[in-house]
Amino acid sequence: MIPALYAFSLLSLLSSGAIFGFFYAWICSTMWGLDAADPALAIGAMQAMNASVRNTVFAPAFFATPFVLIATAMFAWFCRLKAASLIFAIAGLLYLSGGVILTMTVNVPMNEALAAVVIPQDAAEARRIWENYSGPWQFWNTVRTIVSGLTLALTGIAIFILNPRTA
Repeated sequence: MIPALYAFSLLSLLSSGAIFGFFYAWICSTMWGLDAADPALAIGAMQAMNASVRNTVFAPAFFATPFVLIATAMFAWFCRLKAASLIFAIAGLLYLSGGVILTMTVNVPMNEALAAVVIPQDAAEARRIWENYSGPWQFWNTVRTIVSGLTLALTGIAIFILNPRTA
């Protein structure tokens, strides 16, 4: 069972890192770039990005991460590595609540509302729409980024303590 535990630990680390990197990129470049662009262009670009993100490359990191972490916790538990098991489980539940559920209940509805917007020709109206969307969306994305960063850190700590020489 130990080889399976290490394989799941690596998968937990990769998926946690992938989703943290995804959310982090939105904070440090994507949204700043859109905020600097013409609001009508920003609305159209965000609509296109939101439509394109629902794909087979993104889905495993976004949806599978908490379940991979919980499976890793179970493997660690069966290997009697209770401290690592607890940390993997906390990481999985943390990302499930602050990543997946938060996204589905806050960011996705905001994205769907923006998708329904017909890009206005009036610059002031476009600016109003973008400003009403961007600020709240970025706040909740920052929360998701912090949560996924903590998930990644917890995953690293759990992997570190799997080695009895380091625990």
